[in-house]
Amino acid sequence: MDVILIPGFWLDGSSWGPVTAALAAAGHRPHPVTPLGLTPGDPTDVTLADQAAAVVRVLDGLAAPAVVVGHSGGGAVAYAVADARPDAVARLVYVDAGPLGEGGVVNDDLPVVDGMVPLPEWGFFEPEELAGLTPDLLEDFRVRSRPVPALVAAGPQHLHDERRYAVPATVISSTMSADLLRELMAGGHPYVTELGRAQDVEIVELPTGHWPQLSRPADLAALVIAAVERAAG
Repeated sequence: MDVILIPGFWLDGSSWGPVTAALAAAGHRPHPVTPLGLTPGDPTDVTLADQAAAVVRVLDGLAAPAVVVGHSGGGAVAYAVADARPDAVARLVYVDAGPLGEGGVVNDDLPVVDGMVPLPEWGFFEPEELAGLTPDLLEDFRVRSRPVPALVAAGPQHLHDERRYAVPATVISSTMSADLLRELMAGGHPYVTELGRAQDVEIVELPTGHWPQLSRPADLAALVIAAVERAAG
């Protein structure tokens, strides 16, 4: 099955390396993408909608419905892709992420430098977000990081097709327990409003920090493969 993998902020498609390799070994066709605006030469005024449109072009080039995986801010992009092509997305997989609703922003508190958001100093993040990242992994993350267009972080999400609620979803939750996430959904918390409207949601836990593709790549790969194989029937 075709699987599109969208990284979160500051990471390119290569950050999915172990997951990509495991998917291919399992007989699937991974398509890791580098979000528009992160490659040298890309425009700096890229929006969330622009990033989603670029992924939609990848999806449109595939022969059958695909699974779309989004990590962190990439989850907002994945959701916009499902909104644009609800019949072409077999399952959404959110990696420590969730769907971003109409008018929502990914994170408008991030520091902006010349229209871009560089990877902040580690003290910007909560300790639980950095769990599992050794000094070597932190250094590798810093070296590979790429600035994100400010409009992607702070610009509003725009959605158009409520058929997105019928797209099955898997949430791989790393920094929040499944029980807490379900409690927030049941209580109508704004953070999970869109997730609560989805018709078919499963939640699985992968306890680690916010970047499981770096801290627990083999375990993340296994959970993504399981979600893909559910989509494949």
